[in-house]
Amino acid sequence: MRKIVLSMSVSLDGFFEGPNREIDWHLVDDELHRHLNERIGALGGFLTGRVSHELMAEYWPTADQDPDAPEPVRAFAAIWRNMPKVVYSRTLDKADWNATVVREVAPDVIRALKEQPGGDLAVGGAELAAEFRRHDLIDEYLIYVHPVLLGHGRPLFHDTDALAHLRLVESRGFGNGVVLLHYTREGADRAAEARAESA
Repeated sequence: MRKIVLSMSVSLDGFFEGPNREIDWHLVDDELHRHLNERIGALGGFLTGRVSHELMAEYWPTADQDPDAPEPVRAFAAIWRNMPKVVYSRTLDKADWNATVVREVAPDVIRALKEQPGGDLAVGGAELAAEFRRHDLIDEYLIYVHPVLLGHGRPLFHDTDALAHLRLVESRGFGNGVVLLHYTREGADRAAEARAESA
């Protein structure tokens, strides 16, 4: 069964954006970008909110047309264009770049999507991730901690009553000081097996 994966960059003090939504503090060099391309290229699709999709669509569809763009940037542009996308929005009627618009997060629909063949599905954006977490739909967390303290900003994790016990399955440091913390949700596999048996 496919998994729902949250993959986000955060500051050491837990913010995914600065106070003015800036992300210029992200330290993405060639080493980290190649790693991200490898991970993302193996996915089966993106699950994203409207704002995140529109921000990505402003740059990535033509990023590989810049002759000065580094090789990992050109590679990711092709990955992003071709990847199937589900955009959650109550205002969009349609979205470009291999995207389907869906109005709301329906847990049963997400679970059915997980049972389809293909690679894992990445949920993107803190607001959408919070909605997925409220419904206990996130199976794995890939948190890229950047060596910066912002002091203020938008926190990745919102207040919630949904307790999640996690198990560290991988940690990795990169040359630029970024550290990957890869967690899986305790009981995620057992819960999936139980749902499959009862179906």
